[in-house]
Amino acid sequence: MTLKEYQRKRNFQKSHEPEGKEDVSHESRLFVIQKHAASRLHYDLRLELDGVLKSWALPKGPSLDPGQKRLAVHVEDHPLEYGTFEGTIPKEEYGGGTVMLWDKGTWIPDGDPMEDYRKGRMHFEIQGEKLRGKWILFKMAGDKSSNKQNWLFVKSKDAHADKDIADRLLDEQDRSVSTGRSMEQIALHRDTGADQPEDSLPPPPFRLKSAQKASMPEVIHPQLPTLVETPPLDNQWLHEIKYDGYRIIAFLKNGSARLMSRNGKDWTSRLQPVAYALAGFPAQTAVIDGEVVMQRPDGTTSFQALQNSFQGPTSGTLLYYVFDLLYRDGYDLTRSPLLERKNHLAQCLGKMDPRSEVIRFSDHIQGSGGLVYEHACRIALEGIISKDGLSTYHQKRTRGWVKIKCQHRDEFVIGGYTEPSGSRTGFGALLLGIYDDKLLGSYDDKEELRYCGKVGTGFSRKQLASLKKNMVGLERKTPPFINPPKGADARGVHWINPELVAEVAFTGWTQDDILRHPAFKGLREDKPAKDVRRKTMISTKTPVKIPAHIPAKLSMDTAEAEQPKPTSRKETPEVNEAGKAGPAIKHVRLTNEQRIYYPELGTTKADLVRYYQLVSDYMLPHVVHRPLSLLRCPRGRGQDCFYQKHFTESLPVFVREIEIEDKNGAEKYIVVDDIEGLISLVQLGVLEFHPWNAREDRIDRPDLIVMDLDPAPGVALADVVKGTRLLHEFLTTLGLRSFLKTSGGKGFHVVVPLQRRSGWDVVKGFARAVAVQMTRIHPDRFVATVSKKKRAGKIYIDYLRNGRGATSVAPYSTRANHGAPISMPMTWEELSPRTAPDKYRINNIEERLRAFKEYPWKDFFNTTQSITKSIQKQIDSP
Repeated sequence: MTLKEYQRKRNFQKSHEPEGKEDVSHESRLFVIQKHAASRLHYDLRLELDGVLKSWALPKGPSLDPGQKRLAVHVEDHPLEYGTFEGTIPKEEYGGGTVMLWDKGTWIPDGDPMEDYRKGRMHFEIQGEKLRGKWILFKMAGDKSSNKQNWLFVKSKDAHADKDIADRLLDEQDRSVSTGRSMEQIALHRDTGADQPEDSLPPPPFRLKSAQKASMPEVIHPQLPTLVETPPLDNQWLHEIKYDGYRIIAFLKNGSARLMSRNGKDWTSRLQPVAYALAGFPAQTAVIDGEVVMQRPDGTTSFQALQNSFQGPTSGTLLYYVFDLLYRDGYDLTRSPLLERKNHLAQCLGKMDPRSEVIRFSDHIQGSGGLVYEHACRIALEGIISKDGLSTYHQKRTRGWVKIKCQHRDEFVIGGYTEPSGSRTGFGALLLGIYDDKLLGSYDDKEELRYCGKVGTGFSRKQLASLKKNMVGLERKTPPFINPPKGADARGVHWINPELVAEVAFTGWTQDDILRHPAFKGLREDKPAKDVRRKTMISTKTPVKIPAHIPAKLSMDTAEAEQPKPTSRKETPEVNEAGKAGPAIKHVRLTNEQRIYYPELGTTKADLVRYYQLVSDYMLPHVVHRPLSLLRCPRGRGQDCFYQKHFTESLPVFVREIEIEDKNGAEKYIVVDDIEGLISLVQLGVLEFHPWNAREDRIDRPDLIVMDLDPAPGVALADVVKGTRLLHEFLTTLGLRSFLKTSGGKGFHVVVPLQRRSGWDVVKGFARAVAVQMTRIHPDRFVATVSKKKRAGKIYIDYLRNGRGATSVAPYSTRANHGAPISMPMTWEELSPRTAPDKYRINNIEERLRAFKEYPWKDFFNTTQSITKSIQKQIDSP
């Protein structure tokens, strides 16, 4: 089909539907469902493919029940502009009636979408605002020559399938995702269509970008910050004081307030002064995010004083510092930028009556994060919270909000107490524990509480009595810790069930993981004990700079000969630049270090660890702070290997997980920050590291393009080298600098560093356009399709490694192939028919490194370039 049929059926002088045109250069994979009240009410499914919206009419709409096969009648193609159309079509015109933009988003094909479409069976994933997960669209038997073919649209069985709401979906989700309007409201603005002016929409009482009409939520899960070491430095970040109190979400309705704690408990009765003050907030309905604190006479806040206030009168002033407005008078504000939400919140607070003294605005400083943090610590504040001023509100922990602490302060589980001595009453000290990460090599999923010291200071007499009363009812005969104190430290201890959580300030950790100088700050009633885990600070520092060369004296043989005997903990020796065995990498424990990973070379796990130590300065900048996919071979190359991007077993100590909104919802991905993390994964049998083309701090902005040249069997190496040079020359003519590395397999990788300006769709679309253009210029050499039949005798340019979630092997990563080959960076001058893609291996890497006069990719991280409009115009539309 083309747009001729679509345009033939419509009179664009009467209908406001877009006339449109085909745009094959556009490839954003738009997904749309429009509710259409024509002669018969139905829903229209539209998928962007080949420059148009392929369209199917769904008489009964979509269903989340995999058992319900919904008829989908294939109709004429629609222009891409139709994906934003909402309005009315005159009744006398084709399709006359009301059109609502019911759902929109993107779709991700599973396979070659054009080939699957031609075959009449499409498997894909939908990432919409209402529909998500995997779906199947397939053609029924019938007249294949007819444009109106009958297809079936079916939900796949996955986490997003839901039989229980299948019949209620269309009734409950009956508002436009674009304007929040009902079909009746859209119909009131007849003949306005896509050109409907903003002023014709129901006006909100305020102006915020992306504010959407919605009913007031009953529950809000607060957005939580990620703990980091240093504050962001970009000017778009807002920096606030980190308060010492309880996080409270306030729900306001007709002059009354409901105050909910972070874990969903109603604390209105505990915080009556705050509830009374909020009655003056200028709104009929509102949802406010903030923190309740107890301000002492000296102006500081005290968590302990706040907790004491729940048990009786105390000195100090109860305050509610508010920092976000999530909803107001019928409008959801969570999709508006944070800075706009805060500015509007400040305006509202300025209109409150004198009772508002209890309600304080949590002001901020924009930019200058380092200076703000320095001053916060200088005046003995707990730390700061930094928030991306352009970010929307997410009901989970994110990196759009980060916290930076001036002192160590955390929650710990109470597992016992000692008897008091002298004039003290109640108890002497609390025994603390934490649910910590397992040691490397442990595959036991059992949760284990680890003892980490005692706290005996910071208690008031009232707290000593109150805590003792709570703990007596929890006593048990055995310790709850897997490593309880012994000897004199365990004498006279009363063990209790691990249910109470204490907040403790401390100066650091000893080498034995015991708290230094702990002081009790309060009991946390808002956090379950099972959620208390030792936090890992995420480094926000710039990755290590690449050295000009590795000193010639560095020798793996020398390092191996001079390394000390393994300690009882089997710590891994670190090799320094002089070739001497240095201090051990703390806490990384090797098990079965003589396990053979590459039998043809006799390469052991310990050998592989020493290799990664050798190249760590070169490799780490390409893998740290990026989600990783791993190829694990715990028994060695070629034996039961498997790919892994999510951990199901215990997470190694020096490996982190980050949460990313994935095609299946929120998924946790593996991240490392340093050499310890890298070696932790080698300990688990990882032979290949495959990072994303984006870093975790801006996961939607890739900083690389990786073009994988994969020759078909029988293609000569000289032809592969020639093809690689042709791609390099083409990118150069576009004004893009590219870098070369071996794949460690059959071909080469051409890597283009980018500034983080464009999103995944733009980058992947550009990579595809380059690949297609190369096939047009050199049809006898290249192919850009995965079809094996078409690849015979040619080089496949794999551009698919540039999509969101796709990965490619990291520079300096080993491959799980015969001979332990390495994906090795090279200069373009080194590329010749004598350079096999698997030339560099573990057993010749030393020679390669010593030969460096300067690093082959020495300007890689200094290259500043992006996909500009002028560059895109130089490529013919594929």
